[in-house]
Amino acid sequence: MVPSRDESAVREFVERFGAMLADHGFPRMPARVLMALTAAEEDSLTAAELSDRLGVSAAAISGALKYLTHVGLAERIAVPNSRRNRYAITDQSWYTASIVKSGFLERFASEVDTAVDAVGGSTSHAGDRLREMRDFYLFLHDRLESMMDEWAEWRKQRPDPPSSSETPG
Repeated sequence: MVPSRDESAVREFVERFGAMLADHGFPRMPARVLMALTAAEEDSLTAAELSDRLGVSAAAISGALKYLTHVGLAERIAVPNSRRNRYAITDQSWYTASIVKSGFLERFASEVDTAVDAVGGSTSHAGDRLREMRDFYLFLHDRLESMMDEWAEWRKQRPDPPSSSETPG
């Protein structure tokens, strides 16, 4: 039996988690839209449905969707014989796309590497700090790739967790 949804609790989750992402540098409206898509029972939603669920303007949703599709966290799905599109989180889990597929750690490392030379090389104080930063990004990148492989394997092997209503308490 599928437990009933508590839409009020879902809305609270979307707002709380969206705010948490925003507190850590993710743009606020895209964070809210991403969480609304993630928590939706449907596989995809229209911009109008997102606007209704979040209580914001169509323009705010449009900008957020543009951002999310640009960074690869959401995809636009054309509806045949319609001018409307539907939007869904990418096939890969959004967190996988954001961490590994985006390549941001490699880009950060590369950019910092150019700064090492600009400040006089790794023997200068600034160069030493920047080199450390670069090496940290490269370390994270290497470890995240192997961790994502482990995560995929773990997901295949784990039993389906019981729903919260089935958990003894």
